Amino acid sequence: MVEFWIDYGFPLLIILLKIIVILVPVLIGVAFATYFDRKIWAAMQMRRGPNVVGPFGLMQPFADGLKLFMKETIIPAGANKGVFLLAPAITFSLAMIGWAVIPFGDGLVLSDINVGILYMFAISSLGVYGIIMGGWASNSKYPFFGALRSAAQMVSYEVSMGFIIVTVLLCVGSLNLSDIVRAQEKIWFAIPLFPMFVMFFISALAETNRPPFDLPEAESELVAGYQIEYSSMAFALFMLGEYANILLLSGLTTILFLGGWLPPFDIAPFNWIPGPIWFLSKLAFLFFVFSWVKATVPRYRYDQLMRLGWKIFLPLSLFWVVLTAGVLVAFDWVP
Repeated sequence: MVEFWIDYGFPLLIILLKIIVILVPVLIGVAFATYFDRKIWAAMQMRRGPNVVGPFGLMQPFADGLKLFMKETIIPAGANKGVFLLAPAITFSLAMIGWAVIPFGDGLVLSDINVGILYMFAISSLGVYGIIMGGWASNSKYPFFGALRSAAQMVSYEVSMGFIIVTVLLCVGSLNLSDIVRAQEKIWFAIPLFPMFVMFFISALAETNRPPFDLPEAESELVAGYQIEYSSMAFALFMLGEYANILLLSGLTTILFLGGWLPPFDIAPFNWIPGPIWFLSKLAFLFFVFSWVKATVPRYRYDQLMRLGWKIFLPLSLFWVVLTAGVLVAFDWVP
C-alpha cells in the first residue's frame, strides 16, 4: 500500500494541487474580468459602472454569480434536455482546459508539452461544439441561427489563425510554448511580424464572438443568439466560458507575439520585475483592448465578416508564410 501511494498516489496529488493552483486564480480572474469589462465600457461612455456592491463595486461579480446560482434553470419544453444542459458545460470546460499549457513564467506551467501550440489550437477549435449544441438543443429559430453563424465564423477565422501561427513557428522551430517565448529574448515577434500580430488579434475577436464580430449573439436581429433560452447557471457558464476564452487568447497572443514573461528590455529596472508579472500585465493590456474595441467599433455585417476572413486574412496570411520562409532561408536564419 505504501509503495502504491509513493508510485501513484503522491504524484497524482501533486498534479491535483497544481491544477487547483492554476484554476482558482483563473476563475477569480474571469470573475473580475466581467467587472473590469463593464468598468471600461462605463468610462468610455462617461458612466460610473458597477459601484455599489463592495468598495468601488468590486464585489459585483460575486453578487451576480450568487444571483444566477439562486435562480431557477428553465428548460424549454421542446428542448433536448441532455444536450441543452451539456452545451454550456462543454464551453466552460474547454476554456479551462486550455490553461494547462500556458506558461506564466519560466517553468511555471502545468504541462510543458512539446506540441503545446497544437494542443491550444485543438482546444480553441473544439469550442464551437458547445455553441452549436446549445443552439440546436434549444429547439428555437433564433438560437439555431446564432449557432450556424458561430460555426461558420469560428471555422473561417481558425484557418487564417493557423497560418499566422505557422509564421511564428517558422521563426522558432519548435511547437513548445515556452520555447516560443525564449526565442523572443532579443526581439518580440510583434515587431517583425506586426501585420500577423494585428491579424491574430482581430481573428481572436472573431473567435470569441466579441464586437465588432458578435454576429452569433447580435441583439439587434437575433435577440441574444444561441443564449436566448438559457437562464441561471447554464447562462453563467456560457458567459464565464466566453471571458475565460478571451483571457486565454489574450495569453496566447502574449506568448506568440509579446514575449510572454520576458521584459521589453533586459536592463534594470525592467529585469527586476518577476516574469509572471510581465505576463499578466501584457494579458491585462490585451484584455483592455478587447473591451476598448467593444465600446468603440460598430458591428460588421455578416457578409463583411466573411469577406474579411476569406478574401483578406486568408490570402495575406498565406503570403506572409511564404515571405517569412523565404526571408529565413535567404538570410540563413532557419532555427
